[in-house]
Amino acid sequence: MLNLLQLLPNAENEELIYIQGLTKDMNDEKIRQFVLIYNSRRKDPQTILLLTLVGFLGVAGIQRFIIDQIGMGLLYVFTGGLCLIGTIIDIVNYKSLAFEFNQKVARQVAGMVAAG
Repeated sequence: MLNLLQLLPNAENEELIYIQGLTKDMNDEKIRQFVLIYNSRRKDPQTILLLTLVGFLGVAGIQRFIIDQIGMGLLYVFTGGLCLIGTIIDIVNYKSLAFEFNQKVARQVAGMVAAG
């Protein structure tokens, strides 16, 4: 069995546990394929934090566009991050925003790899 920590060194513990559950029935070749695709699509929590901080300097909501929440991104842009309250909440919750997005991506990639 491949060591996911070596294949995904930037992943958080929670994320690694989730991925282990998704890949438990895959062989080594499928796991490598999964990691290659997943690693190119996942979002790093630090990136989400930096993009959220940009909301204080001018353009709020960039982090929401990056995690495919286009409607929320537009709402943040037109309301100044919901008068900065939404931006502050996103700063506090940046890890969960990244984790939720990465879970969705992992499920999609696991389905692709298993089917193909």
